[in-house]
Amino acid sequence: MDKSLVVYNTLSRKTELFEPIKPPFVGMYVCGPTVYGDAHLGHARPAITFDVIFRYLLHLGYKVRYVRNITDVGHLENDADEGEDKIAKKAKLEQLEPMEIAQYYTDRYHFNMDQLNIKRPSIEPKASGHIIEQIEMIERILKRDFAYISNGSVYFDIEKYSKIGKYGTLSGRVLEDLQSNTRELDGQNEKRNPFDFALWKKAQPEHIMKWHSPWSVGFPGWHLECSAMSTKYLGEFFDIHGGGMDLLFPHHECEIAQSKAANGKESVKYWLHNNMITINGQKMGKSLGNFITLDEIFSGKHELLEQPFSPMTIRFFILQSHYRSTLDFSNDALKGAEKAIKRLFEAYDNISKLKPSKESTVNIKTINDNCYKAMNNDFNSPIAIAHLYEAVRIINLVKEQKEKLTSIDLKLLKETFDIFLFDIFGLKKEDSFLLNDNYIEKLMKIILIMRDEAKNKKDFQTSDIIRNSLSAINITIKDTKEGTEWQIEE
Repeated sequence: MDKSLVVYNTLSRKTELFEPIKPPFVGMYVCGPTVYGDAHLGHARPAITFDVIFRYLLHLGYKVRYVRNITDVGHLENDADEGEDKIAKKAKLEQLEPMEIAQYYTDRYHFNMDQLNIKRPSIEPKASGHIIEQIEMIERILKRDFAYISNGSVYFDIEKYSKIGKYGTLSGRVLEDLQSNTRELDGQNEKRNPFDFALWKKAQPEHIMKWHSPWSVGFPGWHLECSAMSTKYLGEFFDIHGGGMDLLFPHHECEIAQSKAANGKESVKYWLHNNMITINGQKMGKSLGNFITLDEIFSGKHELLEQPFSPMTIRFFILQSHYRSTLDFSNDALKGAEKAIKRLFEAYDNISKLKPSKESTVNIKTINDNCYKAMNNDFNSPIAIAHLYEAVRIINLVKEQKEKLTSIDLKLLKETFDIFLFDIFGLKKEDSFLLNDNYIEKLMKIILIMRDEAKNKKDFQTSDIIRNSLSAINITIKDTKEGTEWQIEE
């Protein structure tokens, strides 16, 4: 198996040969969700992207410690250093404890990730469970004089840090631009510079998520949690840090700065970022009315959707574009993905029906090799999928007796699908997906029309067969003056 994997490192802005720090072990940290609402389409892309990377590294024989965090404290509105905590705000609206909100949406997130067939990470730490580690990291940063205390809050001093490191290495932003483009905001006058960011915030009396610290009763800044938790579980220097492009600035820039200030060195060897999903060419957002949750996609209950789409359709739709490319979501694109994945599964089922010949007229090993080459080139799933479609073409030609394959090549063909379609891409058949409310309603409407037609023709035998067959699967029907009603019995 070829392990000559190259990855695009956002830090260096170039493709580099992947060489783990301590092979065969690989440490990978990915920024997870802030759990204050239902998982949406924007959550699906990083989850699927890094799930495939996780799966492929495991397939190559690496031992991977995959850490994906849960943000349950410190993420303030508009990703700022002022304002209300997103989870605390939701808790007030719902009249619940903040941790009830966090647990509820964490459970829902896990349910959606299971639907998408996302492998659980090795470790899934929560920000609220690592307050001690965050306080200890702040103390190290203060000791090295890269932060300052102001009115009980602690802020990172970007100007001082710029003497030992470059703030903006990922995004290309420079300190001079920040100085000229950043305006002073209300409530930020306790900072030395408006572009400094909070490591610890003193809590206002009404703030409901707060802890004791050497500086005040308060809470950690959002950026700090990932540095503290990645260091705890992967060490001060680890292989991969991933996340969405929206986190590149300021979140990941702040992580780089505070980790170097605390530990005296860069913390990550390879930074990987997936690009964003747009909807019909627009950025997804609640204010634009195009914000779609995964539950809405799977049920079809959203005004922008023409039908429900299965979790595997969403997974395959995302895999059809390279993770660093922008991906536009539309009904037509999803319908195309739905048909495409069906073709792959049908072709796979047909492999077992093909009769082997004594000789092969096509080279299956080339397809297998090309799939590996694609994945070794910065996890290029769309190119690998294109090679699988070449395999589909060959399967159809063999079925039509226009090409021949030996039993050895048929075995390799099946192995190629098993490895890439199922093990690495994480796709699976979804016969049970049809059993959702939307499809049941449509099917029952058709069945009851057929029964009404039978009754109108006085074909009571057919009418009774339909009633009894439905009753056998716990669906009862009742004729009323308004029409026929039905319900599923528990």
